[in-house]
Amino acid sequence: MKSKMMKTLGLGLLSVGVIGGLAACGSGGKSSSKAADDEKTLTISVDSGYTDYMNEIKGKFEKENDVKIKLVEKDMFDQLEALALDGPAGKGPDVMMAAYDRIGALGQQGHLAEVKLGNEADYDETDKAQVTYDGKIYGEPAVIETLVLYYNKDLIDAAPATFKEVEDLAKDERFAFDSEAGKNTGFLAKWTDFYYSYGLLAGYGGYVFGEDGTDASDIGLNNAGAIEGITYATDWFQNVWPKGMQDVTSAGDFVTQQFTSNKAAAIIDGPWQAQSYKESKVNYGVAKIPTLDNGESYQPFGGGKGWVVSNYAKNKDVAQKWLDYVTNQENQETFFEMVNEIPANQSARETAKAKNDELTTAVIEQYETAQAMPNIPEMAEVWTGAENLMFDAASGAKTPKESANSAVKTITEAIEQKY
Repeated sequence: MKSKMMKTLGLGLLSVGVIGGLAACGSGGKSSSKAADDEKTLTISVDSGYTDYMNEIKGKFEKENDVKIKLVEKDMFDQLEALALDGPAGKGPDVMMAAYDRIGALGQQGHLAEVKLGNEADYDETDKAQVTYDGKIYGEPAVIETLVLYYNKDLIDAAPATFKEVEDLAKDERFAFDSEAGKNTGFLAKWTDFYYSYGLLAGYGGYVFGEDGTDASDIGLNNAGAIEGITYATDWFQNVWPKGMQDVTSAGDFVTQQFTSNKAAAIIDGPWQAQSYKESKVNYGVAKIPTLDNGESYQPFGGGKGWVVSNYAKNKDVAQKWLDYVTNQENQETFFEMVNEIPANQSARETAKAKNDELTTAVIEQYETAQAMPNIPEMAEVWTGAENLMFDAASGAKTPKESANSAVKTITEAIEQKY
């Protein structure tokens, strides 16, 4: 705009009216043509692993909506990070996928467009909560995931159904840890990581934020239930598990190494680990996480991804149609078949469950007890503040109550300072 103005001024007063008129006509025609092209193109960003799936289903959508889909291959998190700058500059995609815990903040910041759930009947309340912030919907659910129990079929006949059975594994001499007398690796869980330990705390009555994860002024990580959960875990850390389980950075690798070397009978981990266990040739099974000693279910975070529309999209109406199309039952079933990720669409989820795949069934059943991860911006402070929540108690540096109070104090102060 600035260069065009300077060029016009440089022509002086000679025939300025005529020249200005011609410039306007030329500019208008070019702009109209570009606008028309924009309306006929929908730019969609996906991870490279989704490209074949997108190519499989996009043709029908293009034909029905007289639009050309332009695919951009980019890591999901890189794309979300770039949106704040690329969107306003006109370089960002119209549609992309977003992890559920990123949707609320991006919507609140104005980077995502508000959308409607075209397949609303196929979502439960947890699904809807994943894409909702402050009463507004900023995406359509696409993928669900949550923690599950892996067990070694060569070591135990069936998955333990209760933590009483898990505790019996810890008394089995077959799983005695040679390097540390009295320690056992029959069951392992990376509870120093808050993502992994939250299901335990929640099962005992702890919670992150009140009002179903929307009230950041009400933090329940140091209530009586949460402290009971931390106390239970502390007993494992101090009296059962090898010292390496307290290492915040390497505990996960230790769990994997013990399981893949047939020295752990059961572990808690995510569906993303299944492929590596398969490659390690572990004869594993997958099941729902055992019932806690208080009779309640383990309640891990329910995670996954949803389709979202950039608030800078050139054609939001077509983008909305794509969200409805890509999340319908047929396309979600195709998604499961081609990508092997579990669909959020309830009807497609039942189709996936009918395949009798242990991992799929376990994730779907565990997701029923999962809690939607809070997607308000304040959740970022929880990840930081809860880093030492379990470690401080496990190491004996603080009592479970002191550890919980310290973590909540850190989280509360950070929220008060930043929000």
